[in-house]
Amino acid sequence: LLLGSLSVFFGAFLAGIPGHEMRVILACFSAVMIMAAGNVINDYYDADIDRINKQFRPIPAGEIKSASAFKFAIILFAFGIFLSIFITVSLIIFAILISIGLFFYSTRLKQTVLLGNLAVSLFSGSAFIYGGIAAENFQVALIPALFAFLFHLGREIIKDLEDMEADGSRGLKTLPIRYGKQTALRVSTVVFFVLGVVTLLPFFFDPHYQNETYLLMVLFGVDIVVLLLVLFMWRNPVPLVFNRISFYLKLDMFAGLLAIAVGFYA
Repeated sequence: LLLGSLSVFFGAFLAGIPGHEMRVILACFSAVMIMAAGNVINDYYDADIDRINKQFRPIPAGEIKSASAFKFAIILFAFGIFLSIFITVSLIIFAILISIGLFFYSTRLKQTVLLGNLAVSLFSGSAFIYGGIAAENFQVALIPALFAFLFHLGREIIKDLEDMEADGSRGLKTLPIRYGKQTALRVSTVVFFVLGVVTLLPFFFDPHYQNETYLLMVLFGVDIVVLLLVLFMWRNPVPLVFNRISFYLKLDMFAGLLAIAVGFYA
């Protein structure tokens, strides 16, 4: 949620916050509520899987009833959409579409090959656009949104590799289950390779990022880190390693945010 709210803020930051401060604050809170709802509804539908490999989560641990979790998710969705009413009409529509998408992801798309991964990656990237809309200039948020989409897509496939056993027990058809671990490893690697190439393109083609600060920060803070994690993944393709890599990738997203923000205004 912290990463998501920062993504919304950065989208607005790139678009230009002055004059839109209250809208941006409301957009951050609105997005956090919707993202939190997505997490809760995902835990609700994943309760059976989590009882196998993530018993510490609130529902399988018996800390909260499934019905209560479902109601909580609906309240969060409603509150997130409600806050968007005070921003712009475009954001109201966007908030509703994202909310429906997150619900549909947990109930249907997560069980499909790649479609679920693409959906959650799209939702993650849209956080930047959410902030850009709040500041009335979403176009400048498209580049970081693309970075986030690719970053999350590669990470989502790694998470599927981590959860292969549990997902298989429920009959889910994720990429590694349907086509094998090696195929999933290759697809994830290709996605991260494309990410590396795409992160360098703004330095050559976008005036906002044509500075050494951006190049050095994205190269050493993001691309080389991702490369090392991918190499480690291939050397030790086991669930524990996938879990650690997923965690380190999440941390590295903060480095990506910093590279975009500092590079944009350097």
